[in-house]
Amino acid sequence: MGEHGRTDSYRVATIGPIKDDNRTADGQYKTRRKPPAKKRKAGDLDDLKQELDIDFHKVTPEELYQRFQTHPENGLSHAKAKENLERDGPNALTPPKQTPEWVKFCKNLFGGFALLLWIGAILCFIAYGIQASTVEEPADDNLYLGIVLAAVVIVTGIFSYYQESKSSKIMESFKNMVPQFATVIREGEKLTLRAEDLVLGDIVEVKFGDRIPADIRIIEARGFKVDNSSLTGESEPQSRGAEFTHENPLETKNLAFFSTNAVEGTAKGVVICCGDNTVMGRIAGLASGLDTGETPIAKEIHHFIHLITGVAVFLGVTFFVIAFILGYHWLDAVIFLIGIIVANVPEGLLATVTVCLTLTAKRMASKNCLVKNLEAVETLGSTSTICSDKTGTLTQNRMTVAHMWFDNQIIEADTTEDQSGVQYDRTSPGFKALAKIATLCNRAEFKGGQDGVPILKKEVAGDASEAALLKCMELALGDVLSIRKRNKKACEIPFNSTNKYQVSIHESDDPSDPRHLLVMKGAPERILERCSTIFIGGKEKVLDEEMKEAFNNAYLELGGLGERVLGFCDLQLPSDKYPIGYKFNTDDPNFPLDNLRFVGLMSMIDPPRAAVPDAVAKCRSAGIKVIMVTGDHPITAKAIAKSVGIISEGNETVEDIAARLNIPVSEVNPREAKAAVVHGTELRELNSDQLDEILKFHTEIVFARTSPQQKLIIVEGCQRLGAIVAVTGDGVNDSPALKKADIGVAMGIAGSDVSKQAADMILLDDNFASIVTGVEEGRLIFDNLKKSIAYTLTSNIPEISPFLAFILCDIPLPLGTVTILCIDLGTDMVPAISLAYEEAESDIMKRQPRNPFTDKLVNERLISMAYGQIGMIQAAAGFFVYFVIMAENGFLPMHLFGIRKMWDSKAINDLTDSYGQEWTYRDRKALEFTCHTAFFVSIVVVQWADLIICKTRRNSIIHQGMRNWALNFGLIFETALAAFLSYTPGMDKGLRMYPLKFVWWLPAIPFMLSIFIYDEIRRFYLRRNPGGWLEQETYY
Repeated sequence: MGEHGRTDSYRVATIGPIKDDNRTADGQYKTRRKPPAKKRKAGDLDDLKQELDIDFHKVTPEELYQRFQTHPENGLSHAKAKENLERDGPNALTPPKQTPEWVKFCKNLFGGFALLLWIGAILCFIAYGIQASTVEEPADDNLYLGIVLAAVVIVTGIFSYYQESKSSKIMESFKNMVPQFATVIREGEKLTLRAEDLVLGDIVEVKFGDRIPADIRIIEARGFKVDNSSLTGESEPQSRGAEFTHENPLETKNLAFFSTNAVEGTAKGVVICCGDNTVMGRIAGLASGLDTGETPIAKEIHHFIHLITGVAVFLGVTFFVIAFILGYHWLDAVIFLIGIIVANVPEGLLATVTVCLTLTAKRMASKNCLVKNLEAVETLGSTSTICSDKTGTLTQNRMTVAHMWFDNQIIEADTTEDQSGVQYDRTSPGFKALAKIATLCNRAEFKGGQDGVPILKKEVAGDASEAALLKCMELALGDVLSIRKRNKKACEIPFNSTNKYQVSIHESDDPSDPRHLLVMKGAPERILERCSTIFIGGKEKVLDEEMKEAFNNAYLELGGLGERVLGFCDLQLPSDKYPIGYKFNTDDPNFPLDNLRFVGLMSMIDPPRAAVPDAVAKCRSAGIKVIMVTGDHPITAKAIAKSVGIISEGNETVEDIAARLNIPVSEVNPREAKAAVVHGTELRELNSDQLDEILKFHTEIVFARTSPQQKLIIVEGCQRLGAIVAVTGDGVNDSPALKKADIGVAMGIAGSDVSKQAADMILLDDNFASIVTGVEEGRLIFDNLKKSIAYTLTSNIPEISPFLAFILCDIPLPLGTVTILCIDLGTDMVPAISLAYEEAESDIMKRQPRNPFTDKLVNERLISMAYGQIGMIQAAAGFFVYFVIMAENGFLPMHLFGIRKMWDSKAINDLTDSYGQEWTYRDRKALEFTCHTAFFVSIVVVQWADLIICKTRRNSIIHQGMRNWALNFGLIFETALAAFLSYTPGMDKGLRMYPLKFVWWLPAIPFMLSIFIYDEIRRFYLRRNPGGWLEQETYY
C-alpha cells in the first residue's frame, strides 16, 4: 500500500464488515436497474457512426483507478461490482429486434407484384358476387379466376419465402465471438467469472489463447500481442503494453478490444467499456441497426406494377364509360370494368420472375457464388462501384517472403499460391548463410498431423512473419526441423519491442568447426548498427559507407513496396572463450552483441491472390470503379493496389506528382492526379462534400487505415452520388459496410461469421474473380428478364381485345376467361422461363453499368412494342380464326354484329344464321367454345414467333442461333400442351375446350410469319443506325 501513502488502518476503517444492502440512509434504493434498451433510433445510429471518442487511454493510471473506484492489486469490492452490474446491465450484446417469421411470410405474400394479383382476385370475387345476386344461374368464370389468382400468389409467396428464410442471423454470429469466461481480481482474490458478469473498473488478467472479455486499458504486460485483424484488418499481431502511444484509441498500444484474440504473452488491465459500448458492440449495433433499403430489382418491379396498373385502369375506365354510353346496365358495366382490369394482370409473370431469379441463383452457386436473397442476383449486375477490403479479399491473408537482399542484389522470391513463379539460385554462399539464420533464429514450427498438406497451406504455431520465413526455408532447404535438431539451441533472447531484435546461439553441426554460431534477426536499422562487417560473394568485407548506402537503397526499395523488412546477421563465437557447454546468460548477456557480420535482408508481404488483377481489369472494362478500403497501412495498401491494378500503370497520386516535380504536396492541383490514397485520419477531417469530391474526381482510390465506421461512410458517400455499390470484405470491421451496401459480398473460407451474415452473397472459394462472374450473371438476368416480360406481356392484347370486341361490337365472346388462364399459366409459362437460359447477345462485360434512373426493366418502349405492335398482329390472328370458324358454320362476319343479346339468351332456341339454319342454345355454345379453343391455339401459334423474336433485342436470330435448348423445348411443350388441352376427351366438360379440325390451326401461320419478318427488319435497321429514331422509339 506504500505507493498511495495509506496504511492498512485506512482500509479497515473504510471497508466495514457489514454487507452493503444497497440502500441510502433513508431506506431508498441507491441504484435502479437500467431501463431496457429501446429500439435504436436514427439518432443512435448516427452516434454509432461517429468515431470512438474516449480518453481512457490518455489519462494516468491513477486517475483511471480513481474514476472507476478500483485498485490495480485488489480490484473492485464485491459491493461496488454488484452496484455497477445493476447500473449497466450484463457485459453482453443486446440482440436487435428480429422481424418475426410470420411478418416475413406476409411480406412475401402481399408485397409488390403479389398485391396486384390479390387485387385482381378480390375484384373477381366481387364480380362473381354481383352476377350471383342478379342472374339465376351465374357463369362460374369469375369464381374460377379468383381462386386461380389467389392460388398462384400463395404458391409463389411460399416459394420465395422458402428461398429467403435461410438468411439473416447477424447477431447470432456476434454472440459466438463473445468469450465465455474471464479471470478477474476482486477484493484481492482471483475469481473466474462468466464474461457477462464483468463490470466497468474490473481488473482482469488475460493470457495468450484467450479472447479479450471487454474493452480494457492495459496496466501491465509481458510480451503481449493481440490479433486485431477482425477489427482493423491488420494481418500481423499487434504488440500491446501499458504506454500511451497514439491519440486514436484504435491505434494506441494500451487498449485491447472485446472479442479480439490474445496470441502471445500475458497482460493485466482495467475494464473501460462493456457490452454494447465496446468497439465490437458498436460495430454490431451498426450492422444490425442499418436499414438496407430496396434492392434495384424490387424498385424495377414496383415501377413495372405502376405501369401495368396504369394501363389496366385506363383501359378499364375508358371501356366502362363506353359501355355506359352504349346503354348497358350499370351492373354489367362494372363487371366489364373488372373483367378488363383482371385481363390486364399478367398472372404468370410473378412465377416467371421468381423462377428466373432462382435459376440464376442456382447457376451462380455452381460457380461458387452463394446468393442469400433472390433479388441480390440482379443487384450485382447493376453495380457501378465495388469497394473492396484488402486483407483476405484481394490478398491471400498470409505473410509470404517476397524479396531477399544478399550478395548486394535484390532477389525476388516466389509469392504465388502454387509456387509457379520465379526461381532463384539457392547454391550461393550468401543465400546459404542467410537461410541458416532464418531457419535457426525462428521460433515458429508446423503444427502436427499435416503430412499430406502442401507446405504453403500448412498451419504454423507462431508469429505471422516467422511463419513466412519458416515456409520459405522449408521450400528452399527441405526439412527445417532436422536442421534445427542438428544445430542445438544453447540459449535465446526473444524479440521484444524495446531492442527490436531476437538472438539465439546454436551448437554447430559441422564436425570440423565446433564453434558456437550466434544468429540474430530484427529491425534492419537496429541490426545494421550492431554489425561491423558484411558478407558478400562468400567473403567478409568491412561495412563502410558505400555498403551502408547499398543497404539503405535496398531497405528503402523493399519498404517502398509496402513490404515488412527484417535484417539478418550472425557471428561465429571463438571456441577458446566459448567452449561447448559454456553457460550463456541471457538476462545479463555474457556474449558479444555487436561487431557482428551482416548477411542480408528478407522482406515479407501478404501477397495478392492470383486471380485478382485479371478480375480488376474485367471490372474496369465493364465500367465498374474498384475502390480499395482497408485498415492496413497506406504504403502497403498502395503497393497491393498497384500490383492488382486498382491503381493502374502510370497513374499518379498527388504525393507522386509532388515527388516527381519536387514541390510540396499543397501546391499540386488535386485534379491532375487520377489516383488518390486517402488516410483514415484525413478522412476524419473531411465533410461529406469533400468526400464526394474525392469520389467524383479520382478514378482510382485507395482508403487506408480506415475504421469500420469510415468504411460505412465511404459506402454512403458512393450511394449519395447515385452509384450502386457492392462491398467485399471478410472481417467483422467490414460488416456495417457490407450491410449498408446495395450488395454485400463476403468471403466464404476466410470470412468471419459476422461478415457472412451481414452479406447478401458469399464467395465460397474466396476468389475475387467470382465477383466478375456474378456481375456477368446479374447483367444477363436483367436482359433476360426484359425478354421474358416482353414475351409475357405481348399475349395480353389478344387476350383483352376479344373482350373489348364483345362489349363494343356486340359479337359472341371470342375468347373466354378459362382459356386466358390456360395461356397465362399454361402454355406461356415454360417458354417465358426458358428465356432465362438465353445467352448474352454481345459482350455484356464491355458496356457501362446501367443507370438506375433511366434504364428501367420495363419502360414505355417495351410496353409499346408488346402492346402496340406485336400484340396487335397477334390479336388480328385470333380474330381471323374466329371469323373463319363462325363463317364455316354459317355465321358470316357481318351477321355477328349486334347478335350478342340473343346469342347468350337461354330462352332462344331458334336463332337463325346467314343461311337460315336454326341454332339451339346448346349448339350455339358448343360453337362458341370451339371458337375459344381456336382463338387459344392461334395465340399459341403466334407466340412461337414472339418467343423467337424475344430471344434478341438487337442481333438477328441468325447471329444468335437456336442453341438455347430450354427454349426449343418450350416451343414444343407449348404446342403439345395446346394440342393436349384441345383433343383430350372430357376437356369440353372441365375447361370447355373443344377438339379442332386440323385446318383451323393454319390461319394463324401467315400472322406468325409476318411477326417474325417485321421484327427482323426492325432489328436490321436498329443495327444499321445505332442511336437513330427507330432505336429511341422501339429499343427496350
